[in-house]
Parts: sequence; C-alpha cells; structure tokens
Amino acid sequence: MEQNNKKVAFQTLGCKLNFSETSTIARDFTEKDYQRVRFTEKADIYIINTCTVTEQADKKCRQAVKKIIRQNPDAIVAVVGCYAQLKPGEVSNIPGVDIVLGANEKQKLFNFIEQYEREHKPIYHSCEINEIETFDAAYSSGDRTRSFLKVQDGCDYPCTYCTIPKARGKSRNQNIEQTVALAKEIATKGYKEIILTGVNIGDFGKSTNENFYGLIKELDKVEGIERYRISSIEPNLLSDEIIEFTAKSSKFLPHFHIPLQSGSNVILKKMKRRYNRERFANRIYKIKELIPDAFIGVDVIVGFPGETDELYRETYDFLTGLDVSFLHVFSYSVRPGTESAEMSEKNTTKIIASRSKLLHQLSEEKHRNFYQKNLNTQHKVLFESKNKQGKMYGFTENYLKVEVDYEPNMINKIIDVRLTDLVEPELFKAVY
Repeated sequence: MEQNNKKVAFQTLGCKLNFSETSTIARDFTEKDYQRVRFTEKADIYIINTCTVTEQADKKCRQAVKKIIRQNPDAIVAVVGCYAQLKPGEVSNIPGVDIVLGANEKQKLFNFIEQYEREHKPIYHSCEINEIETFDAAYSSGDRTRSFLKVQDGCDYPCTYCTIPKARGKSRNQNIEQTVALAKEIATKGYKEIILTGVNIGDFGKSTNENFYGLIKELDKVEGIERYRISSIEPNLLSDEIIEFTAKSSKFLPHFHIPLQSGSNVILKKMKRRYNRERFANRIYKIKELIPDAFIGVDVIVGFPGETDELYRETYDFLTGLDVSFLHVFSYSVRPGTESAEMSEKNTTKIIASRSKLLHQLSEEKHRNFYQKNLNTQHKVLFESKNKQGKMYGFTENYLKVEVDYEPNMINKIIDVRLTDLVEPELFKAVY
C-alpha cells in the first residue's frame, strides 16, 4: 500500500490542552499525505491521546481500543499522553495496543509509527517525569473559527487528589515572543478566536522569567485575532491586573473559568490548594465589579475524604451566594499514588452522588438565570457552525449560545445581534 493511501484516525480524551496537542500531531500525518478519517471509520492507524484525571478517563481509553479491534484488527494502535505516561505497563497490557508513548515522546509519534512499520515490534516509552525540560508547542486546527493555543504545560502544585504533575511534569512554557509568533501563525489560517490553554496557565513565565499578564498584553496586539478566551486559571494567580486588563481589552472576552474545588477552608487545606474561600470570593467580586456581564464557570469536587455533611453544606451555601454562571461538578474518585488515596473518612458513592445531584441542580439554576439576565441585550457573536435544520450557531463575548437562520457568508464572522427569545434554557434566538 502506498503511503499516501493510508488512513489515520484520532481520538482525544480529556482537556482542551489534549485537543491542541492531538491537532498538532495530526498535522504531522496530513502533511505527509495520510488521509485523516473519523475514529468510527476503518483506518490503518488509530491514535488515542489520553487523560487520566479520573478512573473513568482510563476506562474510556480501554473501551476505545476494544472498538478499534472490532473495526480493524490489523490496524496499528498507539496510545499516548497522560494515561500512557502514568501507567505505561497497564496500557501496554491492553490487548491490541502496539505503541505506548508518554509525555516526552508523543510529539515524535510519526517517527515511532515508521519504526513500528519497519520492525513490527511493540514500542513502549515512558520517561522519568522530572527529567522533562522541553516544551512542545501546539495549537488546534480543523474548526473553522477558533483554535486552542497551548501556552503552558506541567504543574508545580502538589494537590493531594491530582495525578497531573506526575503525568505532565513541572511547569514550563515557550517565551512570550515565541508564543505570540504562534498566535500570528494561527491568524494567517483565518481563525478569529483563540482559547489559551495549559495545565496551569496562570503560571506562564515561570520557566522564562516572564508572566501571564505580560503574555496577554502582547497577544492583544496580534492582528487578525479578534477574540481571546482564557481557559482555566487558578484564583491565586488571577491577579487584579489581569482582571483589569480584560475589562479594558476589546479582544480578551468577559469569560472566566476558575477552579474552586471546595467552599470549605478545611477541605481546601486538605487538598493543599493555595488559596482560601475568602480569596476566591474576592476574585469573583472583583470581576463582577469591573465586568458585570462576565460569564464565570467554576470547578468543584464533591465527596473529598473528610467532607462531612456540614462541610459540604459550606460549599453549597458558599456557591449559592456567589454570582457565578455555571458549575463544573466532579465526583471525587480515588487516584492511586495520590495523598488523598491514603486518607481516611472516605465518602460512599451514594453520598457523593446525592451531593453531586444537588450541585448540578444549583448549576442549572445559575446558568438559566445568567441567560435570562441577558434577554433583550446587544452582543457580538462569532458564528461557527450549522445544523441539518438550517440553523447556525455562535457564541457571544460572554459565552451565550445563539441561533439564527443559516447564512453561509456569516460563518467565521462577528455579527452584532440582539438576543430576542430563549428557545431553550440555554439557547437564544437573535436578530441582526
């Protein structure tokens, strides 16, 4: 079979950072005339970029491999990323897996595929995570309107529930000049919006004696990019100057994603988080003071060891009183090798499910209220997709989803609209 007839398929599990890396790896193949197909189609090579934040993420990888074997038992199967780094032996024992690459080798995947095709011998690589010094730049492509730009990797925070530092290594990044050059490259491809991603993006600059505030000031000057979103930033790293800059910038959007994890100072301390609930609340008040219509998403973990009914109620009441827009609710799951795995006073799955349900209901209420507050207001929408019913969709600056009748010349355009009707709890009709 000729090389340019070969088909490759990708599946990405986990975060936006993984999507940017998968897209960069995929370009290595398409530039060498491989045809990229959907993961559900028959391919010669299947690549799974993994996550390992939860036990469920590990399970999804194993399920994906089984699906591949049913589709094409002769295909080459490569598993890369966090699960491959953290548990290479476990991954290599999954029937059908031919190549396992950890954090330091995944960007060289194409070379390992060529090696496997020559030798037909399994390839397993997982480095000592503390040895990683390099930063592999990445950004996503394929979406017609937006790109995920990786600006930082790794994490120096030893949170007691998290495996990410062991899977990603220490905090590191390219310098501002190199990162801005990537944003300019993205602009040449016609993208209007960039989402800044990383493991702990507020720590940007730690390895180059710079800082995140300096980065966003320079990105703001890039011609062609009209919108930026900051993915997730720790509350202790979300400085006043970052919030004030966002409030004044026409490009950095009023959209924040801030991990809380618990509204109890007792639990935050057990988690080894680097802030308390008072600091978190102060960040929310500061944002809403300067940017009243900002969307604020919040991560929260329920059922952490030692979380009693009283401490859970502290979290619930704390979040009830905050002007936030959406809750990303995660049920605590034991991750082997973490400090919390050895903690006593673990909650039952039944208790965790009950607490999670209440927080999901609170999230739905807050999200619905956020939409209702924006009824009959003016916004700028970047239209990005259409459906089979002849409708097209986009998002406002503050992340409200909008639907209008399909107009092909509006795709990848930023249009002034007025939000007229809530056709669903979280979908507006608009006129322009």
